[in-house]
Amino acid sequence: MSDAILEVKNLKKYFNTPGGVLHAVDDVSFTLEKGRILGVVGESGCGKSTMGRAILRLHEPTSGEVNFEGRDITKISAEEMRKLRSDMQIIFQDPFASLNPRKSVSELIGEPLRLHKIYKSKAEREQHVLELMEVVGLAERLANSYPHELDGGRRQRIGIARALALNPKFIVCDEPVSALDVSIQAQILNLLKKLKRERGLTYMFITHDLSVVNYFSDEIMVMYLGRMVEYAPSEELFKNPVHPYTRALLSAIPVPRLRSKRERILLKGEITSPINPKPGCRFAPRCAYAKECCFKDSPELRDLGGGHKVACHFSQEFFKG
Repeated sequence: MSDAILEVKNLKKYFNTPGGVLHAVDDVSFTLEKGRILGVVGESGCGKSTMGRAILRLHEPTSGEVNFEGRDITKISAEEMRKLRSDMQIIFQDPFASLNPRKSVSELIGEPLRLHKIYKSKAEREQHVLELMEVVGLAERLANSYPHELDGGRRQRIGIARALALNPKFIVCDEPVSALDVSIQAQILNLLKKLKRERGLTYMFITHDLSVVNYFSDEIMVMYLGRMVEYAPSEELFKNPVHPYTRALLSAIPVPRLRSKRERILLKGEITSPINPKPGCRFAPRCAYAKECCFKDSPELRDLGGGHKVACHFSQEFFKG
């Protein structure tokens, strides 16, 4: 029996714009096992957040399958999806923008419990809210505070408590630490790891920071303009990056040693438009290794072994495994 909690097949999400059809997520497929953390990285605008929302049906997918515990949730009704929300949750990037400023901390955390009618009495709900606050490290004295009275770290803890309220199995973490100070980032990441261990959670962790994703994830997916260009176990990706785009991203990570030198790969050329994209590799205009075939044919995702997959015409030449 498969341990997969999530299986995504040929997922696409397109948006109609005045200039044409924007291919935000284009033919992405992957499998995520229970209790694992998948890191999704790429530059702003690569489609990683849109993909997370499409998987949860916060954006309706244009086509493809999203199988959650063996059930294709793209084909279920809105009412069935509402019930399934207790198993699939999201932590948003901006903890201030995602919280209703008119509600107190206890009201914000208790809202999912109230909407899903988990407890019959208000007293039971409030007791569970206090327990959730303790779990995420929020002092009980803050129960009647409002978001504007708290710092970014405490606001994000509210978002995490809301996501945990219904005891989910799978959580999309949409850049949950990018808006926080570095010291607070470490606290939130450690909290998320602790919760994963204690509750057996499965995460999709979306970020643009590869140093964070290396610390936090079991597998890493690299996206570029809506396409998955590389997928590998975290250690393997950092030890043996294959796609030229992945190599460029890794070269930008600061080295915390004065005498260490890392050759920075600077990307040149124009970024391909994701609106009505032409055939060929979307990274080709910025790739130092691009040849004629790269501009004509879209590369297929090739399995290099050991769970390492790359969408590049010359992946075998770059692979050192």
